[in-house]
Amino acid sequence: MANLEIVQSSYHSNAGAAPFYAAIVDDSATGETRLVVCFYEQGHTAVLSLDALIYDEDVSAEIHGSRGGKFDEVLRDALWYPAEDDQ
Repeated sequence: MANLEIVQSSYHSNAGAAPFYAAIVDDSATGETRLVVCFYEQGHTAVLSLDALIYDEDVSAEIHGSRGGKFDEVLRDALWYPAEDDQ
């Protein structure tokens, strides 16, 4: 899954609830753009197809599947612990 590119990311303090990073991620293997929500606790990552959200207005599990764990493994460090050159 090294074919994932973070287009944009932003930290959200979430008003006293669990903070998270929201990121727009391009997946060159599938050609899809995804919305990734990554909470601090490992394994707590949601992945939604941005195209399905925008064009189909669909948030169903059938469309979005369950790729959170795969994306979590690849993106967690880049979002929560970016390299000095990325900041």
